[in-house]
Amino acid sequence: MTRLGPLAAIVALTLSACTNDPEDSAGLGSDEVAPIAEQYASVVAANYADARSSAMDLHHAVTELVASPSEANLDAARQAWLTSRESYGQSEAFRFYDGPIDEPSAGPEGQLNAWPMDEAYVDYVEGMPDAGIINDPTSYPEINAELLIELNEQGGETNISAGYHAIEFLLWGQDLSESGPGERPWTDFDASGAGTASNQDRRGAYLIAAADLLIADLDGLIAAWDPTSGDNYRASFLDAAPDEIVRRMLLGIGSLSGAELAGERIEVALATQDQEDEHSCFSDNTHRDIIVDVLGIQNVYLGEYPGAEAGPGLYDLVAARDQDLADRLADDIQASLAAAEAIPVPFDRAIIDDREAVQATVDALRRQTDTIVEVAALFDINLALE
Repeated sequence: MTRLGPLAAIVALTLSACTNDPEDSAGLGSDEVAPIAEQYASVVAANYADARSSAMDLHHAVTELVASPSEANLDAARQAWLTSRESYGQSEAFRFYDGPIDEPSAGPEGQLNAWPMDEAYVDYVEGMPDAGIINDPTSYPEINAELLIELNEQGGETNISAGYHAIEFLLWGQDLSESGPGERPWTDFDASGAGTASNQDRRGAYLIAAADLLIADLDGLIAAWDPTSGDNYRASFLDAAPDEIVRRMLLGIGSLSGAELAGERIEVALATQDQEDEHSCFSDNTHRDIIVDVLGIQNVYLGEYPGAEAGPGLYDLVAARDQDLADRLADDIQASLAAAEAIPVPFDRAIIDDREAVQATVDALRRQTDTIVEVAALFDINLALE
């Protein structure tokens, strides 16, 4: 891939004028990094705005389900959840550098996307009809967003009470099928007296509270990257040193590419062959989780996102110094995307029956991660990635 844009051409000319000073050849200047940083901030803002919009659609769908339980409304809520994962998944490329999403003391990532989840912490599971917060009105008489915040990861990291995967579990139930997703009946939400399971009203209240919290957490991320504010994370990000800005961007996509996606989300499941180790195990949406994560990495590298105005990305910065390396990383990302798209569905069968296709995706992501480290080295940035 060759995409030497106007910024890259300007930067290349600037660098060529400095080639007599090898000690300065790797240094990053504010003039060359500022447009990339501005575009990155625009991509982040557009992505989180999309995530919030789809979360609002999900909130509407689950509200309809709880108000009027039916097979059609359950299907609509499930589809809204699947749609919401497309935009949120791409935003995972903004993690791993202690930004707003995973700031150590206040970042909401653990409330938004934590997994794996002990289903029995929230609701009934096979053989345990009275399990979970939903079926314990004595301990938890009122279910609301504040309760979910209090209980999330209380007593263990798999005690997940909030976020996309808690909602996923409530919509699909346990995945007890070898060939499909969970099959929770819509009647689990029917509080008319004819419903299945028990505490249908509390199950509905839990679902709405989880959707409420999802939107609140996304609102916080939008505020952190709001371009109209001069006193938020975006402002401090743009004011950081040029090499620090680039380090954060590369650390985000490199960490997602390697340790998180190739390692935690794919290799672990491939090794255990256990569907409990797949990311979206209740809905069998893990194949899309992988694809949209790679798309998120590509968005950052190219400086592109639907809804964001066109601008330069990391590709342009790299191309100004090493066109071959810039193209190689772009090609590596495309190869990872193609490999991910080739994984047979559902993922929980692929890790047993189509292991070569899954391993090919891991290998592509590992190559991609190594190239990201090379890109960092081009700017004298040391990335210690797994």
